[in-house]
Amino acid sequence: MVESVARDLGRIDILVNNAGILSFEPFLEMREETWDRTLDVNLKGQFLVAQAVARHIVARGGGGRIINLASIASGQVGVGYPNVAHYCASKGCVIALTEAMALELGIHGIGVNAIAPGLIATDMTADALHDETSRKLIVARIPEGRVGTAEDVAGRAVFLASDEADYCTGATFFVDGGWLAG
Repeated sequence: MVESVARDLGRIDILVNNAGILSFEPFLEMREETWDRTLDVNLKGQFLVAQAVARHIVARGGGGRIINLASIASGQVGVGYPNVAHYCASKGCVIALTEAMALELGIHGIGVNAIAPGLIATDMTADALHDETSRKLIVARIPEGRVGTAEDVAGRAVFLASDEADYCTGATFFVDGGWLAG
């Protein structure tokens, strides 16, 4: 994939590493297959793509950006999420991976950051937002009083990909409408 994109575009400077699946299973009933699939997509997929892109960037002389998508459900933020231990573990690992990558890739001029969205209206969250009672409970938790949009997350990605973010690396930027502050 990386070779194809580099061939078609000439080079790769920016990767927005947006992989994620979510299913709900109680911890005590979670099947190993569910755990493995979630970590394979949410963590291993991001690792493999970032590694391939970073190798390309280093081979062409360095300089670029990698932006990994995590989640507010990543641990160490003071809010837990039941029935998604596998998702939380994978997204917490994405933040740890981002920090380690920033340390190793900085010498090549590659900035690496993470975006940790809150609840964003996507296909993945459609079921939770479809139920009006559930939606009201969720929105009541968000100080901005609304569910986030893809554009909310894209704005942060555009910033992190820009020259204005030259001195940002190894950081996680939360885009959650104030959920974690509440």
